[in-house]
Amino acid sequence: MVRQRTTLLKGNKLVSRTLRESSYYKDTVPTEHVEQRNFVQWFRQTYKPVRIFAIPNGGKRSKKVAMELKAEGVSKGVPDLFIPEWLLWIEMKRIKGGSVSDDQKDWHQYLRNSGYSVMVCKGFDAAKAAIQEFHSDHTTP
Repeated sequence: MVRQRTTLLKGNKLVSRTLRESSYYKDTVPTEHVEQRNFVQWFRQTYKPVRIFAIPNGGKRSKKVAMELKAEGVSKGVPDLFIPEWLLWIEMKRIKGGSVSDDQKDWHQYLRNSGYSVMVCKGFDAAKAAIQEFHSDHTTP
């Protein structure tokens, strides 16, 4: 039996677990919500004075709520997370199966042209690595 290691954020600490590689575990990929939640928790613990917030554009809503949000300014394709101090937008995707839509590509280009940085991250581990690299590249010694 093949065993797979995975790292999860539980409470305030990262927990490493071994999963049996059966059809259930092999076919189960964390949702974008889980990946984003774990990333935001890690980010807030690691970079405490730096603020990060989510843009609640996705999710299933009733037609009435969707119309109200659109009238309030919600726009399809805006990235999931923003770090104002770093002028950085983050689009989170699932490790498998997540793809960037045309609306998202359009927003990413607009934001880059406006002077922001934009990154697309497939899962918690990729987002963590990208942020660490971004932070080290943009921190003056």
